[in-house]
Amino acid sequence: MSMATRTDTRSSAPHIADSHDLIRVHGARVNNLKDISVEIPKRRLTVFTGVSGSGKSSLVFGTIAAESQRMINETYSAFVQGFMPTLARPEVDVLEGLTTAIIVDQERMGSNPRSTVGTATDANAMLRILFSRLGQPHIGSPNAYSFNVPSVKASGAITVERGAGKTKTERATFTRLGGMCPRCEGMGADTDFDLSALYDDGLSLNEGALTIPGYSMDGWYGRIYRGCGFFDPDKPIRKYTKKELHDLLYKEPTKIKVEGINLTYEGLIPKIQKSMLSKDVDALQPHIRAFVERAVTFSTCPECDGTRLGKEARSSKIKGKNIADVCSMQISDLAVWVRSLDEPSVAPLLTGLQHLLDSFAEIGLGYLSLDRPAGTLSGGEAQRTKMIRHLGSSLTDVTYVFDEPTIGLHPHDIARMNDLLLQLRDKGNTVLVVEHKPEAIAIADHVVDLGPRAGTEGGEVVFEGTVEGLRASGTLTGRHLDDRASVKPSVRTPSGVLEVRGAGTHNLQDVDVDIPLGVLVVLTGVAGSGKSSLIDGSVSGRDGVVSVDQGAIKGSRRSNPATYTGLLDPIRKAFAKTNGVKPALFSANSEGACPACNGAGVIYTDLGVMATVESTCEDCEGRRFQAEVLEYTFGGRSIADVLAMPVAEAEEFFGAGEARIPAAHKILQRLADVGLGYLTLGQPLTTLSGGERQRLKLATRMAEKGGVYVLDEPTTGLHLADVEQLLGLLDRLVDSGKSVIVIEHHQAVMAHADWIIDLGPGAGHDGGRIVFEGTPADLVTTRSTLTGEHLAAYVGARPGPSRTP
Repeated sequence: MSMATRTDTRSSAPHIADSHDLIRVHGARVNNLKDISVEIPKRRLTVFTGVSGSGKSSLVFGTIAAESQRMINETYSAFVQGFMPTLARPEVDVLEGLTTAIIVDQERMGSNPRSTVGTATDANAMLRILFSRLGQPHIGSPNAYSFNVPSVKASGAITVERGAGKTKTERATFTRLGGMCPRCEGMGADTDFDLSALYDDGLSLNEGALTIPGYSMDGWYGRIYRGCGFFDPDKPIRKYTKKELHDLLYKEPTKIKVEGINLTYEGLIPKIQKSMLSKDVDALQPHIRAFVERAVTFSTCPECDGTRLGKEARSSKIKGKNIADVCSMQISDLAVWVRSLDEPSVAPLLTGLQHLLDSFAEIGLGYLSLDRPAGTLSGGEAQRTKMIRHLGSSLTDVTYVFDEPTIGLHPHDIARMNDLLLQLRDKGNTVLVVEHKPEAIAIADHVVDLGPRAGTEGGEVVFEGTVEGLRASGTLTGRHLDDRASVKPSVRTPSGVLEVRGAGTHNLQDVDVDIPLGVLVVLTGVAGSGKSSLIDGSVSGRDGVVSVDQGAIKGSRRSNPATYTGLLDPIRKAFAKTNGVKPALFSANSEGACPACNGAGVIYTDLGVMATVESTCEDCEGRRFQAEVLEYTFGGRSIADVLAMPVAEAEEFFGAGEARIPAAHKILQRLADVGLGYLTLGQPLTTLSGGERQRLKLATRMAEKGGVYVLDEPTTGLHLADVEQLLGLLDRLVDSGKSVIVIEHHQAVMAHADWIIDLGPGAGHDGGRIVFEGTPADLVTTRSTLTGEHLAAYVGARPGPSRTP
């Protein structure tokens, strides 16, 4: 037996490999960054602060994380890179000391209605294997428990080789059992169509009978319906025979030839199911969503009772529970059930499943269930769900990049999130966090503050150092870091109440509550206590209620604040009227577009597996319009000059004098009200930060007619200084006679409320009840709930007098 000898390789002199302890960025110019240089310590937690739009995301995501991902992609062969997105090198002179970057952003988890918390985190995959091994009666492979796999049966002739070149044809039947409910096709809901919302039966197709968005007789649909030969397009629909009506509504895809072109004809209902109902309703464009809500009734599938599974999958059980029962359990309860299973044959699987379920509880999502649709998760919940796979990972020396991980978290939950970030750091990882909350900034080892303001007035590093140094620095963030709001000395008197009775959505426990109208009401409570469930299930659908959720606004490089808000329409019409030409000339996406770059302002050169090169169009010099169009002016400015104006300047320009356009001025006022006065009208939406997009959506939705505005966490992505401006906006809305209901965790908004409704006391089945109703002053005085304790600590002052509705 030999003994291995070991000598100590550690010496007093530092090893050269240990000298690479900084990420160096020199000369970064992505978006609004002004040639900045910064050094970030490795294996430490660095927080990036600054007002919304100051350049935080451009530095962290657009420069550091983007370059790390690009360099990793370049290690693959040219063949593999051909299947990957091509990333251009960020505009930066030097980037040194990069490590592998793992990005955990705020993006929602996709809006596929088939996606659930279980399918998005691999928990369902593990449960399917578990049931295929232990479920009684045994029904088949893991696919037999998947609601996304249909059962398939086929029969036909097969050729069997008998040796020596002999073959024999035999008849065979093939069966594959899937877990999908055949009636609802694994969706859990039955759809019933109101035919009167699809067409006006007193008209013929040629007279415009179809009332479905996009189904016009002028385009391809008209050609198909006129040329299919299944019915007479000049006959009113009410006079159709049974067969003609069936062909119009339900006919299966059928090949037809129209004007010499091969096309596929399909009935209206299967076509709508594929084009509109295969997506999450909330992700549809507003006019299509309004049509779906009007024309389609969703009811729980009577065959599977909403479980999405076929009867075989529901019949197979472990300890009296089938896979649908298990997925509907609260995750914290499911973890207890999994621990009770003692089966050595699947021990590694049980260990992995236990670890995954414990991670949900550790990250504060133990109140969810695995069958919760992924599209219904808030931005904060989606981000934490993505974090789960990184907890317990044995990777070290990795750069984790987080975009506001405290979004959607009650002050009580922020401490837990901070612990998770510190755990990642203590394992030897570099943690970069973009954050606005003082509680999260406080745990930083290093702070980089960008500013001094937003947009073109930002993009500079105004402070680098410790949290204590930031407090004393005098920057905008430093000055507001210790801000504490005081409870209002008096509150408004309500003008009425909005009654909610017997609310039972998700975890709500038969809640009765009167929401005061004509005042600022704040709904609060720990994450998962039932705030969004109360609003979505009982308030949002009512007449006169305008709901502004957290969903990210979609937009390509061609979209900008002017197109998104509808501001460009009155401006185009004014240009056209003044110059006696068509409005389409003043659209960079229509007739007025520069022919060289098609109105994009840049020309993309595709270099195969190399990064696509983007260069400013030489013909229009990036202005996007034809030269002739730019000769037309309005108030002495061309359309390109107008799109280059900041909102504040445009508000003044269109507010008075010869260039006065009241419709445009009204939209610009709303943009200025939400604090976007610095944005240029033509800035691509793709370059806006999360906070800017949230406020742009708020400004757009404020134009909708309604008496009650519901805002879901409007402080998302907002700097401490921006919150004051938001409170001013909410006050103006209430003072103009509107009722404002805000779901919010920010203590400054709670302190500013006229009335607080607190849900809890915990999350999931430990919540779903009203634990406090009253003024902020009463909540601070009683400190009867978790929210009360945190609000009292935040205001740190004796409450003033209050009036109770």
